[in-house]
Amino acid sequence: MQWEGEEYQRRFDELAASGVDVHGEAAFVMDLAPNSVLDAGCGTGRVGIEIARRGRELGGIEVVGVDVDPSMIAMARARAPEIEWRDSDLTTLDLGRTFDVVLLAGNVPLFAAPGTQRALFRCCARHVATDGALICGFELGRGYELDALDKDCSDAGLAIDVRYATWDRARYQNENYAVSVYRRTLRSD
Repeated sequence: MQWEGEEYQRRFDELAASGVDVHGEAAFVMDLAPNSVLDAGCGTGRVGIEIARRGRELGGIEVVGVDVDPSMIAMARARAPEIEWRDSDLTTLDLGRTFDVVLLAGNVPLFAAPGTQRALFRCCARHVATDGALICGFELGRGYELDALDKDCSDAGLAIDVRYATWDRARYQNENYAVSVYRRTLRSD
């Protein structure tokens, strides 16, 4: 799926200008007090930029954003050149390091090419620090569901820690959106 970064960002800017809080994902991540965050599928950088902004108030959080769409990365770089932005496919990503939080916000698994979600989560899990978390929020009922997510994460060495219906931690009860937090499992292989 191809996007146009400027148009995509304009939608969120208009929502914010109308008084809508567009930073629920950033608030959620900040509650985990990370020192480093991989914004996987970062789009125009909306979430990563807000995490970095909030982090500066606390002494700094290293944010790295990755997206496969060149127009999205171009917009992110224009908006926050001080953040490291990478143009890369998440299904083959290898940054050679780990992060306290790996965040997939905004329907990332739904935008991956069909059948590549397992590779996406395997590569993203490789970037989760030993005591870190992978957080994924997306809309359900669009072809990739929670049972597949749980299996793909389990196959990648992650286990579900908690699941919510929203970024503000509403209790999950089979809603049409889920925010799932995964942690590393102890594996013998």
